[in-house]
Amino acid sequence: MTMMDTGIEDHYPTRVTGTATPFDRADPTVWGTEGDGPIDAATLAAHDAKGFHVVEGLLSPGEVQTYWQELVRLSGDEALKADERVITEKVSGEVRSIFEVHRISELISELVRDPRVLDRARQILGSEVYVHQSRVNYMPGFKGTGFYWHSDFETWHAEDGMPRPRAVSCSIALTDNYPFNGGLMVMPGSQRTFVPCVGETPEDYYKASLKEQEIGVPSQQDITALAAEYGIDQFTGTAGSALWFDSNIMHGSGNNITPFPRSNIFVVFNSVENKLVDPFAASKPRPTFIGSRDFTPLAR
Repeated sequence: MTMMDTGIEDHYPTRVTGTATPFDRADPTVWGTEGDGPIDAATLAAHDAKGFHVVEGLLSPGEVQTYWQELVRLSGDEALKADERVITEKVSGEVRSIFEVHRISELISELVRDPRVLDRARQILGSEVYVHQSRVNYMPGFKGTGFYWHSDFETWHAEDGMPRPRAVSCSIALTDNYPFNGGLMVMPGSQRTFVPCVGETPEDYYKASLKEQEIGVPSQQDITALAAEYGIDQFTGTAGSALWFDSNIMHGSGNNITPFPRSNIFVVFNSVENKLVDPFAASKPRPTFIGSRDFTPLAR
């Protein structure tokens, strides 16, 4: 634990010089109880142990089609392509992600407030929640680029000022996820270990890291050790299924060289009791479309 210049304790120091040593997480994975929401005791216990759980058929086939058409509309909006919230592939220039999508799309704004989604977030985090980040991810066939192994919380802590890993992500598949089209890989149980990273955060680093992250990723030695201890699972399933995963779990995805695209709606819920402060390892916060500073609790 270290102390920032502002007097705020840093329980998860990262972006260090020299050697970074992983250490045990100080905070729980699940903050609520079975009585707080729709998740049954067994699933909640599994989420606590593994750092994730899957909900099959969260969206109906009809809803999947509705949201898929919304993704098509958004990616084809020429005016939107000039918006800084739209991130393109480093090589092809195609749309990779659209951030703050719950403010751009009325449909997705309704989805984050849907009881099937919101009530699970509240239960896992044991409090009212707000949207820290939302986006849609496009991974087209043949040339979709993956994401290297990383912990989201490491970045949110270092660059956004999220004090503790009291946040949970929901990835809703709008296309079938196969083992071969770049599906998300996770290390079950790895959320219990915080892996600090080496290197100083460059100025306005988000402009490069959203395309390809190089600072804030663990060493190959740390990834190898985590994989040996926890193993690797992969999220596969039909369109409409949802993966809920802890902010600190180690995860990543490979490139998609198949003809089958993989797209999803991605929403990060943070506890209102875990509001952002000054970044712990950056000179200034990232833009609010990446890390929101509107802590208003979500309401149905």
